Formats: sequence, C-alpha cells, structure tokens
Amino acid sequence: MLPLIACLIVGREKLKMKFWVSMGICLNSRIKVEIPSQRGMNSKSIRTDGNSLSGSSSNSKASSVPPPTQRSEGEILRSTNLKSFTFAQVKTATGNFSREGMLGEGGFGSVFKGWIGEDSIAAANSRTGMVIAVKRLNKEGLQGQREWLAEINYLGQLYHPHLVKLIGYCLEDEHRLLIYEFMPRGSLENHLFRRGTYFQPLSWSLRLKVALGAAKGLAFLHSSKVIYRDLKTSNILLDRRYNAKLSDFGLAKDGPTDEMSHVSTSVMGTYWYAAPEYLATGHLTAKSDVYSFGVVLLEILSGRRVIDRNRRIGEQNLVQWARPYLDNKKKVFRVLDSRLEGQYTIDDAHKVASLTLQCLSMQIQLRPEMDEVVAELEQLQTPEENERAQGESDNSIPGRICRHSADDARSGNIATYYPRPSNLYA
Repeated sequence: MLPLIACLIVGREKLKMKFWVSMGICLNSRIKVEIPSQRGMNSKSIRTDGNSLSGSSSNSKASSVPPPTQRSEGEILRSTNLKSFTFAQVKTATGNFSREGMLGEGGFGSVFKGWIGEDSIAAANSRTGMVIAVKRLNKEGLQGQREWLAEINYLGQLYHPHLVKLIGYCLEDEHRLLIYEFMPRGSLENHLFRRGTYFQPLSWSLRLKVALGAAKGLAFLHSSKVIYRDLKTSNILLDRRYNAKLSDFGLAKDGPTDEMSHVSTSVMGTYWYAAPEYLATGHLTAKSDVYSFGVVLLEILSGRRVIDRNRRIGEQNLVQWARPYLDNKKKVFRVLDSRLEGQYTIDDAHKVASLTLQCLSMQIQLRPEMDEVVAELEQLQTPEENERAQGESDNSIPGRICRHSADDARSGNIATYYPRPSNLYA
C-alpha cells in the first residue's frame, strides 16, 4: 500500500468578532488546514484551533441505531422531522435581522436572536414568545452549504438530551437558515476563559456536570456510528441549569462499518483538539473524538486554553505542559485551576487527571470508550449533583434515541440552544 502523501496548506484567517456581553459569545480566529482527499466526493476538509475511542460500536446507554443515511439535499429537506420556515417568517421573528439582535458572525454566516409563538411558527414578542437563535448562511461559500446540510442531516434525525435541538430550517431562493431554540448560558469556552461579572468561575461540581453531559452526548453519537469530529469548548453549550449539549454538527461524519477499522477522509476540525494520528494520516475513528474530549477535560480542569501564546515558553501548549503532572498525585495540583482551591479532594482530582491522561494517550488502543468515560465521571458526581441533574433533564428521556418533529418545536419541548457559527471558510 502506497504511503499517504499529504500536502498541508496552512493559512491564518481572521474572523469578524462580536461579543454579546449578556450571552457570552466569542468567535475566535483559527487556522485552516486542508489535506487533499483520497475519497473524491466523500471527502471533507480540516480546521485548526488543539487520547480515546475506537471505531467499534460503543455500548452507550443511548440506543444504538444505524447512522443517518446519505441523502440528497431534496431528501433531507423533505424530512418531516424539521419545520420548514419561510424567509418572511424568519425575517419577522428576528426583527429584520436587527444588528441589535446579532449574537455573532463568522465564516459560516451570522447568528441572530428572535422569538416565535409557543404554539406556532409565527413571530412573537419577547414577553409571549419562545426565544430562538437563527443561523443565517452567507450567500457565497460551498463549504458553508455542506455544513448547513450536514447539520440538518444529523440533528434532523438524532435526538438526545445532550445534543442541541434543531427546530427547523429555511430554504428560499438564495436564503439558507437554521432555526434553534436559544441556549441562555452560551458556550463552555466563555465560562472557562472569559473574565467579568457575567462569567463567574464554574465550580468543581459544575465542571464535572458539564464534562459528564458532553461525554454522554459523545457516547450517544458513537453508539449511533457517528463521529463528531469537532469537539471543543466553544461547541459545548449550556442551558440555564448548566446542562451541556453538543452543537455545530457541520463536520460530523458516519463512522466506519463493522468490517472497517477507520474512515479515510480529508482532515477537518480544530487543530489543537485533533488526535495526532488523524492529523498525520486522515484516518478517522471514534477514538479521535476521545482524544478531543481529553483536551476539553484538561481545559476544564486547568481553566487554561489548549494553546495560549501569552504564556511563557513551555506552558503555551497545554497538553504538552500538563502531561507530566497528570499521573502524579503530588504534582497534579499544578494543573488545576487555582480558582477551584478547596472545592475538591486530592483523590477526586487525581481520578479526573488520570482519566484525562487516558483520553490523551498517543496509543489509540489505550484510550477508553466514551461509555467508560461516562461511567468514571458518574462516579465522581456528588449524590446531590446526580439528583439535581436527573431533575434537570428538560423533560427528555436519557438513554433513548428518537426523532423530533416540527410538533416538538411548536410545543416548546425542545431545550433552549445557542448555535455558534462555523468558523471554517470555504
């Protein structure tokens, strides 16, 4: 077999940034890396921001089902699972895409806040309506179109308490939009790294709760033979009770079939979160997601960004700097966020650090399954936190996959969600 020869083209592209103080939204610039595809039309590309699961099926508590089938645009949009909005309806709901209601903008497009009626799709005011977030696709850009369809394809078929809920879409002339309910607490990224009165440091128990929620969402995807491929703190959104939900499915991909060990694809994602073997070969497995989860867990533990050029040499790359301390019970405190002092036991901190190190293993086979990660994190939850988490499931049924329909959106049974625009340029 000929060795894989890849040409990496790295370029920095700055994104427009807007910070909505009350919602905590921040869109970062990042690097885009593209590796020539080996699979023609089935290929994707890679993003960079930066150990783990195998391609085998996970025994998640969520039911395992075949992954969403590959469908044409027409087949996806004819699905009865999502509500079809007219452009006029969305325009009215967002106040004609008011600049005051803009939550953020990036390479994919812009996100606006709006309201619709609880029992209809008609526009409503802020006192009587249900809050929505509308992601509006830029009119130019093939990559944005692909991500838009991927989002509909996956979120239109998969449902879980720890995945964001998509209410519907709009496809009219050149207009392409996605309509979600609103996530009032924004992204995990902002709560970990932003400073200010709106963003208070997350407590130890809340950090574990968020980590567990994200792990459950990943475990469910893997049980459904789906690889997320873009896990990072900015894609983990929080509802008003700090329940974590995975967002932005533009890069999600069907996992390998039983007779295959991996999926060969162009490398896409966020560089500093991507598994090293995936960056090197383009071979994608569920274990690639596990590595990314390890990076996120390390950020949760430390309160540091995965890459921070403002830190001194030797500490700029979080994974490289922290790795020697994670398996040392006497030194692990060096990694922990100083704002957490007094909130945890050394034993619990060491358990989370050890789990993080397993996920970050350079050897794929040594990384745990996400089901195992979930089990470990569940044991670390306090009884009070577990009881509270059970009561905050937003009337959803854990451990079950189901389809959600336009009726769900109209009835208000879909948890609030704040979508973050994709930062991947075409």
